[in-house]
Amino acid sequence: MITIIISTLSLAVIGVSLRQIFQSLEFEHKIFSVQLFVSIMLLYTIVMVGFGIIYAALILQGIEVYKADVPFTPEYWIHEMIRSVYFSGVTLFTVGYGDLTPVGIGKWIAIIEAMVGYTLPAALVAKVWLKHKEES
Repeated sequence: MITIIISTLSLAVIGVSLRQIFQSLEFEHKIFSVQLFVSIMLLYTIVMVGFGIIYAALILQGIEVYKADVPFTPEYWIHEMIRSVYFSGVTLFTVGYGDLTPVGIGKWIAIIEAMVGYTLPAALVAKVWLKHKEES
């Protein structure tokens, strides 16, 4: 039950962050600004940590979402959280080092996260470009 609550809250924060970045672009008058750059970095961080929390919550409930090439036994929950955020970042940016492999439900969560990571840059560029074209 706690996993569902944590996962739902994480997805809500991710959704609100995605919505906020696209709304803030409505008021942007430049193609690039420091504010836009920081907003995008913050958005990626929120998405990465949010999915990391989902992975860690599932693992701490005994649900395997990824396997490691090297056996790992965390002494504290924070170690699992750090490893889950790392896995999330590798998945979000579709790097896929291969040291952690998604399994079970983790495959489906990783697909959703990779889709967000893959489509977000294109959506942001299209949004900024269209906004710039309207102003020209």
